[in-house]
Amino acid sequence: QVQLVESGGGLVQPGGSLRLSCAASGITLNDYAIGWFRQAPGKEREGVSCISSSYGNTYYADSVKGRFTISRDNAKNTVYLQMNSLKYEDTAVYYCAADPSGIGTIVSIEPFDYWGQGTQVIVSS
Repeated sequence: QVQLVESGGGLVQPGGSLRLSCAASGITLNDYAIGWFRQAPGKEREGVSCISSSYGNTYYADSVKGRFTISRDNAKNTVYLQMNSLKYEDTAVYYCAADPSGIGTIVSIEPFDYWGQGTQVIVSS
């Protein structure tokens, strides 16, 4: 059974940092493109970042470019999202997802077959 489990969310002040983790069981994350998406109340789910499988190409939404970094630890079968210089508008539930094509995208949720349950990030003073 495939399971993705996010962790690392929480309450942080503006300008602070958090590192989200996406741990997998039942699949080898290196065989998949892994995306991070977020959904704020009343808004659609949006792509934040993605890392492809073979070459580890990374992609970022313009709103997080330069502040967020996605990375993968194959030994731990875990993908991370390091979030720095957090802003109020980063408040959302963050989800990781696995795309079996290995290509990945941040503009659509369609290629992603497996999803975690989400972790809440609240940026507030």
